[in-house]
This record gives sequence, structure tokens and C-alpha cells, in this order.
Amino acid sequence: MKNLRKTAEKILSVLGYPDSELSVVVTGDLGIRRINRDYLGKDRPTNVISFAMTEGEFGDINPATLGDVIISADTAAREAEEGGISFWSRLCFLLLHGILHITGYDHERSGEEEARRMEAKEREVFAILEQEGLV
Repeated sequence: MKNLRKTAEKILSVLGYPDSELSVVVTGDLGIRRINRDYLGKDRPTNVISFAMTEGEFGDINPATLGDVIISADTAAREAEEGGISFWSRLCFLLLHGILHITGYDHERSGEEEARRMEAKEREVFAILEQEGLV
């Protein structure tokens, strides 16, 4: 998991949050399904869920704490196999995707233009991770 930490630190740095904190949990489909059901009302596994700590009534208590990223290793492995890519590459992409969500990017609720903006940022940052040998 040391490499995952380095990857997260690089993502945060590239996005302009070099001194920020976040938690990363890698779980299985059962764990992420429970989180998805209990907190988001969707009783199924998913690949990544993120919770921003900077939103809501108490979001300004500690602005350096960005939030939580939860990744399903089971789903990541299936998606990697289906996409013909390495598990590590898929895991890093999901980490990036989750971090983008907790730093204000949204492809689900904010429309097509915001989705394109998020996808462009994913490509940009992922290319940097590849150049740095982190993926």
C-alpha cells in the first residue's frame, strides 16, 4: 500500500492540495455494497465511493481533511480484466476518480459539460502518474 500512498500524494499535489489529508480504504464488494446501501441508498457494489469532509454544515472545521475514498478491489479487478489493463492501473484510476470527487469534480449531478471537464482532468492527471512511473 506504500505505492498507493505515493500515488495519492502525487494526485493531491497535482490538484493543488499538497498538504491535505484523506483516508483511503480498499475493501471487497461486500464492504462497499454495505457502504453504498447504508449511506447512498443503493444496495449493490460499485467501484469507488467518496465522501467529502469539506461539505455540509461542519465542512470548514478542518479544511485540510478532504474526505474518504473507498475502493472495491473486487470490482476493480473485474474492470481491469474486462478492460485488458492491469489491476494496479485500474486501482490508481479509481483512486484518482474518488479524489476528484472530493475536490469538487462531479460527473453525475452537474451535467454533461462538468462530466467532460472531469474526464479531461482524469486524463491529464493520469498521464502525469504514468510519466512518474506510479501507474
